[in-house]
Amino acid sequence: MSVTSDIKDPSLAGLGNERIAWAGREMPVLELIAGRFEKEKPFKGIRIAACLHVTSETANLALTLKAGGADLVLCGSNPLSTQDDVAAALAAGGIPTHAIKGEDDKTYYKHIISAIDHKPQLTVDDGADLVTTLHTKRTELLKDVIGGTEETTTGVIRLRAMAAAGELKYPLIAVNDAKTKYLFDNRYGTGQSTFDGITRATNILWAGKKVVVAGYGWCGHGVAMRARGMGAYVIVTEVEPVRALEAVMDGFAVMPMHEAAKVGDVFITVTGDKHVIAAADFAVMKNGAILANSGHFNVEIDIPALEAAAKSKRTVKPFVEEFVMADGRKIYLLGEGRLINLAAAEGHPASVMDMSFANQALGLEYLVKNRGNLSPGVYSMPADIDGDVAALKLKSLGVNIDVLTPEQQKYLSSWQEGT
Repeated sequence: MSVTSDIKDPSLAGLGNERIAWAGREMPVLELIAGRFEKEKPFKGIRIAACLHVTSETANLALTLKAGGADLVLCGSNPLSTQDDVAAALAAGGIPTHAIKGEDDKTYYKHIISAIDHKPQLTVDDGADLVTTLHTKRTELLKDVIGGTEETTTGVIRLRAMAAAGELKYPLIAVNDAKTKYLFDNRYGTGQSTFDGITRATNILWAGKKVVVAGYGWCGHGVAMRARGMGAYVIVTEVEPVRALEAVMDGFAVMPMHEAAKVGDVFITVTGDKHVIAAADFAVMKNGAILANSGHFNVEIDIPALEAAAKSKRTVKPFVEEFVMADGRKIYLLGEGRLINLAAAEGHPASVMDMSFANQALGLEYLVKNRGNLSPGVYSMPADIDGDVAALKLKSLGVNIDVLTPEQQKYLSSWQEGT
């Protein structure tokens, strides 16, 4: 059983507690859930392993699960997203935490194994690294797992591939499928935090820039919307016809990546796929092009191809690497190609993570309540939970909405015209 922590500096705990409390001010839904969990203890005696971005918002989820009686261990889901003071605060507060900002890949996976050593009955994942490692390295523990939740688009894609191959051994709830997740976290959270990260790293002026957004899912919607709001000229690249058409109708230029590569100033990838920007694209980019990624893994930009094409490479400032190409052009890669909103900034605002983490908490409670009734597979968030989260968020914002009258309800359920 994992009882210790592996963090950068325990003395940072005081600062971490202040940061956690600040985020908590913007997370009223999670606070309400924590209050109920404190009384009902839905996770009493249950071991939970969570692989998430170790941030102040995540800390509030961890505290909510602990309030519900969970025996929780946390590890980081990205080497650059950990807030070391938050990790210290959680460790000091009795939640074993394994995460250090800037850790290498070996340490990253060692931390995941440390979380798995907790012998979890529930898993909470952000990118599915915990689940896939559990399924490949510690299969003897799978029989005791009740279920798990997955936060991201990328992770859900991986889990559905596992399920299709018959390899997924327990039920997973796709939190990313919840409307109160993707319509707000993906769109508004990714949109705002991506520009926060790039701006902090570069201090560029967005007005007048040609910004290329790779992918027009909900994250791409948010990034493109924010870019236009900052005065940029926005180009969208897509492989899915309906999304491409939607981008056109939303007023954005749409073209293949190789064409966009010739004119773009800043490139932002949000596809969840591999090598969206490739060697041929680097070859035609203008001098000074900036590359950033807000997809979960650092594979959307073909970094090995960029390194192979460059005659030199150096770090010019924090989170900014300069690649000098054979012809003298300079291309700048931000945050090692990892999530720029968490590498160079603080991630999504707490207000949207309030809803995402409310879904995580309630999804885990649903799994416990339905223990033994769900077959291995990927499940969408139950609609009633999704609706409850939205209602709680509206209540916290002081917003009231209409309620259908009995006459209106009858009309909507009737097939006869005019009844």
